[in-house]
Amino acid sequence: MARRLLACFGRGSSSSRNEVHAHGKTNAKVVEAPPSSAEGPILVELFSSQGCATSPTAELLLSRLGRGDFQLDAPVIVLAYHVDYWDYMGWKDPYGSSHWTVRQKAYVEALRLDTMFTPQVVVQGRAQCVVNDEDVLLSTIASAPRFPAPTFQANFQRPTSESLQVALTGALRSKVDNNGVNVMVALYESGLVNDCPTGENKGKVLSNDFVVRKLEKLCTVKDISAKKTVSGTVAFTLWDSFNSNKCAIAVFVQNSSHQILGSQNFQLPDDM
Repeated sequence: MARRLLACFGRGSSSSRNEVHAHGKTNAKVVEAPPSSAEGPILVELFSSQGCATSPTAELLLSRLGRGDFQLDAPVIVLAYHVDYWDYMGWKDPYGSSHWTVRQKAYVEALRLDTMFTPQVVVQGRAQCVVNDEDVLLSTIASAPRFPAPTFQANFQRPTSESLQVALTGALRSKVDNNGVNVMVALYESGLVNDCPTGENKGKVLSNDFVVRKLEKLCTVKDISAKKTVSGTVAFTLWDSFNSNKCAIAVFVQNSSHQILGSQNFQLPDDM
């Protein structure tokens, strides 16, 4: 399915000081980072849509991947971005956003592709594949470069019932040159189930995991060593059905070429 080079396949701040920071608040719940290994997880980003007939199969495959159903040499962090360019097909994806379409377009340009399509996976910001072949997906992940995971400690609090604040402090564990990097924080949700009464998936019950609901920049840093401390705070505006037990955050470091240089995952505290 193609439309204007679209396809549904198968059918902050910067500093060079020792610490980069923004002010947070006290009386929050703290989550310690797990012990860091020499090489951190691989970031796997899915671009999908409930309006694409072949996306549900890809969503199930990525759910299995994120749950650890496959034997891999490296842990993975899965993020699913629901684009909005299939909303005209008769079903408006409740998680679709033009922001995720823009993010996918940036990858299309960085990877020098000819078209935008769903379902598409981008691995570490460096390689991509159509998610219609399990072996191809696993091979793409296996060949991806790995980087040390940052050592952030996360401090969570709810300033209001409609907001979540996350303060992060730690080292990136990768040297950053003068070109700089962005430290990004994604708030995502799993266990989502929707009936789809219209559109390409009419009559289906759609299950979605690792769905990115919010994405914010913690900070931009330049010219720092791998051991220097970076800290900052992001605030998320929450949705009506927010349930902290179904949500987590992913922190990842991304350069101007959209390549991932490290990532880290945190579950939200219970009943946050």
